[in-house]
Amino acid sequence: MFEYVIRRLILMIPTFFGTTLLVFVILQSVPSGPFEQAVLQIKMAKMQTGEGQNTTSDDNGTMELSEDVLNKLRMQYGLDKSVLHRYFIWLGLAKKEIKYIEAEIDVPFRETIRVLGEGEFVPISLQKWILPYMEEDGSITILESPPGTDFYWNKADQYPILPDADLIEEWSDSKWVIKKQLDNENVAMILTERQGVFNGYLGESSKYNEDVGTLIWERLHISAFIGITSFIISYLVCIPLGIMKALKHGSKFDVISSALVFIGYSIPAYAFGLIMLLIFSTTTVFDAPILPSRGWRPEDWEQLTLMGKFIGQMRHCILPMSCFMLASFAGLTVLMKNSLMENLSQDYVRTAFAKGLSEKRVIIYHAVRNSLIPLATGIGGMIGVFLAGSYLIEKVFGIDGIGLLTFKAIGTRDYGIIMGFLVIGTIIRLVGNLISDLCYAIIDPRIRFK
Repeated sequence: MFEYVIRRLILMIPTFFGTTLLVFVILQSVPSGPFEQAVLQIKMAKMQTGEGQNTTSDDNGTMELSEDVLNKLRMQYGLDKSVLHRYFIWLGLAKKEIKYIEAEIDVPFRETIRVLGEGEFVPISLQKWILPYMEEDGSITILESPPGTDFYWNKADQYPILPDADLIEEWSDSKWVIKKQLDNENVAMILTERQGVFNGYLGESSKYNEDVGTLIWERLHISAFIGITSFIISYLVCIPLGIMKALKHGSKFDVISSALVFIGYSIPAYAFGLIMLLIFSTTTVFDAPILPSRGWRPEDWEQLTLMGKFIGQMRHCILPMSCFMLASFAGLTVLMKNSLMENLSQDYVRTAFAKGLSEKRVIIYHAVRNSLIPLATGIGGMIGVFLAGSYLIEKVFGIDGIGLLTFKAIGTRDYGIIMGFLVIGTIIRLVGNLISDLCYAIIDPRIRFK
């Protein structure tokens, strides 16, 4: 079993690379991407302020940015490299250009890392000294000092003019690299670093200006709670319902339940959600709606008791979970019914009856167990759908999960969030497929992985 799991995990690697590479290339090829949006924003800002610096005009009088500005923007968004190279940067296998600076040789300058202090505390800049150093043979070496807090934001007179010359020998090699030497006194440098998926960095959101991993992590528990709960309830309801339909095949219960199941299956989940909102959020009891229509928790969550939190959480999740279960309800129920009916007609079932086993034991311990194998096949895909959230369902109910986050990212062309969501969704589906295979061995003792 352990060896099989290791082999499956290894086989997941090319699937992950293939899926992410395909989507990455598509996103890099579509128009109106982050580069085009940045160019448009700069043009709009210059038009509003009436600035004409670093811009030109075409024959139609439209403001155009200079080639120098465009080249810097292309370098910022990685468009000066091939698509494959950009993909390796996104993975973290190649170094990423973080910052571009033109500096004077043999003159140290400060690089601000971050600002410390919040609230009533005085903000303090944590910084490093950077020195492009000219060697005796004419080559240039970039040195970097340890980080320090030698200057306060509100006390400019405390800026050190130059670092102690004796400390230069203690400086270490920097992550900065020389892009080109402009002349004998100046040099263009770029700060490079490996920031990618394999380093735990999913990118940065162009809309929120925050780390994508943080944005997803803050919302993952919301989608996971609703999704996992819906997943469990779906199987707990559909399996017994399918068994009852198989045992009462052709009865009124079978016909009526089949009609209801397929009517529900024909309604899109988001449309069903709108219907439920229309029914439950507009119907009031004691001047309050039966079920809330927005959010996934009560607004006064922190003030509620433990029982109040449980009731409030369930009231907010009933409608979204019903929509989640609707799509899989018909499929799981009919699949369970047909699979059980097929197994009940097999020779081993008739043999079990001939040996004098009770009907309950034959059905539950023999027929039903074998009938669960087809249901295990779809566990991987269903886990991916439930855990990764649903765009439209979260949009309808105003649930701020990763589904709604990605829905908004698609509309604003926030490729960082889209690719981060793709990584999470791909990993969940691949692991779900592995769980499906393991369920085979648990359900059917005849299946063993060697």
